[in-house]
Amino acid sequence: MQIQISSENGKTVIGLSGRFDFSQQRAFKAAYDPVLQQDTVKTLEVDLAGIEYLDSSALGMLMLLRERAVALGKNVILSRPNATVSQILEIANFKKLFSII
Repeated sequence: MQIQISSENGKTVIGLSGRFDFSQQRAFKAAYDPVLQQDTVKTLEVDLAGIEYLDSSALGMLMLLRERAVALGKNVILSRPNATVSQILEIANFKKLFSII
């Protein structure tokens, strides 16, 4: 999985591409942990446009990110999932927990 991070006006976008599965746990956490520690960041957007595959451990990683972000007063948005990823997020009821744009 490739991870790209960009920040602007209190929002950080973490762009993901490739396979998002258990093997990416450390890399994903290493990408978002420093962002969560920045006081200027209020919103964290996870751009899923490039994700080809998403498994249940990836859903767990997104939940953990949300839990940590909310505890720090930050908002997490999931953006641009393709049809397959969108269907997985819907089945998992992520629309009740995340803003998905």
